[in-house]
Amino acid sequence: MKYRPSRRTRRFGFGAAAVIVLAGMNGPAVYRFSSHKYRAYKINQPEYKAKNGHWDVVNVPEEYRINTIHAALLHTGKVLLLAGSGNNAKNFAAKSFRSVLWDPVRNTYTNIPTPQDLFCSGHSQLPDGKLLVAGGTQRYEKLKGDVEKAGGLMFVHNEDPDKPKTLPAGTRFTGKKNGKTFESKDPILVPRAKKTTHRKGKVTVTASTARVYVEALRKGKKYQTGTEDNYRIAGLKGKDRQNFYGIAQKLSFDKKDFQGIKQAYEFDPVAERYIPIDPMHEARWYPTLTALQDGKVLAVSGLDEIGQVVPGKNEIYDPRTGKWKYLPKQRFFPTYPALFLTDKGRIFYTGSNAGYGPADKGRTPGVWDLKSNTFREVPGMSDADALETSMSVLLPPAQDQRYMVLGGGGVGESPKSTARTRIVDLHDDEPRFRNGPDLYAKVRYPSSVILPDDTVLTTNGSGDYRGRSDTNVLKAELYDPKTNTARRVADPLVGRNYHSGALLLPDGRVMTFGSDSLFGDKANTTPGTFQQQIDLYSPPYLFHGSRPELADTGPRAVKLGAKATYRTADASQIVKMRLIRPGSFTHVTNVEQRSIALDFRRTKDGVTVRLPEESSLVPPGWYMLSAVDDRGTPSKAVWVKVRAKK
Repeated sequence: MKYRPSRRTRRFGFGAAAVIVLAGMNGPAVYRFSSHKYRAYKINQPEYKAKNGHWDVVNVPEEYRINTIHAALLHTGKVLLLAGSGNNAKNFAAKSFRSVLWDPVRNTYTNIPTPQDLFCSGHSQLPDGKLLVAGGTQRYEKLKGDVEKAGGLMFVHNEDPDKPKTLPAGTRFTGKKNGKTFESKDPILVPRAKKTTHRKGKVTVTASTARVYVEALRKGKKYQTGTEDNYRIAGLKGKDRQNFYGIAQKLSFDKKDFQGIKQAYEFDPVAERYIPIDPMHEARWYPTLTALQDGKVLAVSGLDEIGQVVPGKNEIYDPRTGKWKYLPKQRFFPTYPALFLTDKGRIFYTGSNAGYGPADKGRTPGVWDLKSNTFREVPGMSDADALETSMSVLLPPAQDQRYMVLGGGGVGESPKSTARTRIVDLHDDEPRFRNGPDLYAKVRYPSSVILPDDTVLTTNGSGDYRGRSDTNVLKAELYDPKTNTARRVADPLVGRNYHSGALLLPDGRVMTFGSDSLFGDKANTTPGTFQQQIDLYSPPYLFHGSRPELADTGPRAVKLGAKATYRTADASQIVKMRLIRPGSFTHVTNVEQRSIALDFRRTKDGVTVRLPEESSLVPPGWYMLSAVDDRGTPSKAVWVKVRAKK
């Protein structure tokens, strides 16, 4: 049907045209005004929306606006927005930790009590629909020059093989040589010493060691130390005074990195609250959590309780027992590594990461076998020195096992960025990265979202570290894996860089959130402010007229390999059925999202789908089921719980 503009639209168009004519007579100021008015007119035209999509601002009431660092879609259709302290040291000091639950359908909000500073935690979807949230912030960083008290790492030793000991926060350590006293900032458990009995009855005792961060009691340079010393522990009596002692190297005014916590929680989408579970063995700040084929979750990397990258001590959470268990062998990764479960049950590391770790360790892409701890490197990565703050995505459909790495930058605060996209097919005999089409610009922090029509939306980012020098990129594109081509679509409304992200919603729209610019101007003189605005992108497929409907009356739970039938009056038009795992996004990392192609057959009044057999392709949990018609328009999703075979 030929589109006929309404009288209101025609009046607006004539007005815009008149303004353009005036602009030619009245100079640059009027031209800028008219250009803005014309752009507003243009992007609201049906033809434009049908080709490029459309952006809208979410009306968030003032009391619910937070510094959204993390966002996860839950099987209730609501989105958990998580700030914790929101990268705000004042909030941290005040123990003001925020989470907000948003209902995109009703646009309603609920404040959720947040028990710890879950800022910079990791998260993963669990089989029962809860969201595992682990790690977070124990202490904020202090830059050199801002450190007021000398401090650093104290190694606490125990030579008693018969008992461990917990030393509370505030325990004091006094140097035997330097006479200076330092105070622990957190409690510490020092394990019992190791006792070994040898042949002929000889017994040796090896002291145990634990670490804790300590600070001087007073401000001032005179309280720092420069050499190693042994430290007496205050308050100990009897043999404990000999068996327990501290050893520290330099305790100084050097930069102090962020420090992590061990605490972990399951967020219950039905009860809408955090439920504490057993803590991890390692404190983690900036960790990655990856769902495994058996419903367990792998936790990797992060900064520990003294601000160092966890040295390859990785662990697995079992939701059935609520317990964490170390992997038997270690493997090192920088923080927030992009780790994907492959269809063969192994872990693929794309090389993407977000933040901390040496430039020459743990940054090479490869396939990791958790059972043997072997790691097969995958070569061919272009701009391999610009993988930090890059985005990685498992291209749809997941059965193809093709992965894309988009953009990225140099290690740390490097100004380097790249427009490269790199693609690898793990089904190749010798997997190797090859370049895809370049992105719309050189960007760090791009956000990519898999759509139900098998395209990938990528949006935003910045050309420099945290948008430095006003380098936010207000562009977006759609990539088609089938043709290996990308095209520009409607420009985003605001810039988004560090601490930003995006999620697919059940109705086919995409939400974008966050951005934490270091500066607010090109000259880098004005401190940046956190972007609290949430936007919604409606892809072009939502402007193609009516969309297929999938009735929410079919099975709510389906086993792997099983069939299920769903009613629809549009069966004859349906050409694809897609099962999409809900996303969980933070710090350019969303290893949850994946879209699985389902075999299906049309019936008189519906479609019957068959789920794949492999749990490594479809990990147990809740998924969005969408029907896509011959114009590429998806239905609103129906929630389906996928269960493993017994």
